[in-house]
Amino acid sequence: MRIAELYARPEPTVSFEFFPPKSDEAEAALFRETIPELQRLKPAFCSVTYGAGGSTRDRTLRMVARVRREFGIEAMSHLTCVGSTREQLGDVLDQARELGIENILALRGDPPRGETTFKPTAGGFGHAVELIGFVKARKHFAIGGAFYPEGHIECGDKQLDWDRAAAKVEAGADFLISQLFYDANDFLECADYLRNRRGVKVPIVPGVLPFLSAEQIKRFTSLCGAKLSAELLKRLESLAHDDEAVRQLGVEVCTDLCRRLLDAGAPGIHVYSLNRVPSTRELLTNLGLGK
Repeated sequence: MRIAELYARPEPTVSFEFFPPKSDEAEAALFRETIPELQRLKPAFCSVTYGAGGSTRDRTLRMVARVRREFGIEAMSHLTCVGSTREQLGDVLDQARELGIENILALRGDPPRGETTFKPTAGGFGHAVELIGFVKARKHFAIGGAFYPEGHIECGDKQLDWDRAAAKVEAGADFLISQLFYDANDFLECADYLRNRRGVKVPIVPGVLPFLSAEQIKRFTSLCGAKLSAELLKRLESLAHDDEAVRQLGVEVCTDLCRRLLDAGAPGIHVYSLNRVPSTRELLTNLGLGK
């Protein structure tokens, strides 16, 4: 099923993101324990990330196909520009189509580990909008794009970055999913701009991450440029020695965030699960969405 169609349903569309484990043993554990637990929450779909330079290409595609086949959950593969030529990206899309995959989240991607700036591969793409157009031309996949409610860390003008999100839709993106954020006003301001200033009509979906430790969320937000309020930072510091207390705080913060966004008309929630069950389950239960 095309993911954009799932957002046309009257109830909020809940989805989860996984990342490919580094070993076959860890992948087996994910399918044996984690995914069955998350399946009980009745997600509309899930997505699987794509390692830098295509380092997890085969595992990503295999996981997406397996989730669809074994669990009956629609699944989407991420695809990035990093380290790939047009021909290599075309090969990935051909393989995805052979596996029955219909949905692609097309991203520029982060620089490979150890590098601080993105460098386009010769014969490849430098921007997600180019990749989206490339995937669109194949006329087989529904395409998702990413956007940054606070603006991309490499762009000093958030409105310019929002314009780039609108350009992704013009290039063929059927829905947009946000980077993590913790201030509802940032998402709502961005969505209002895209809807009313740029005429974007596709689903604009919040991506939320219930954090697991103080160190982790500080690292994540520094990498993507998301901000943590002074009040939240103070609470994190006071609990930094207790990861379980921080995890519970992450559920609390994301519950409040999602309630406001759903009340404001967000079409659903995309949960960055970090391959864990408890926080995702508690978040959805709090929202009355856990089945």
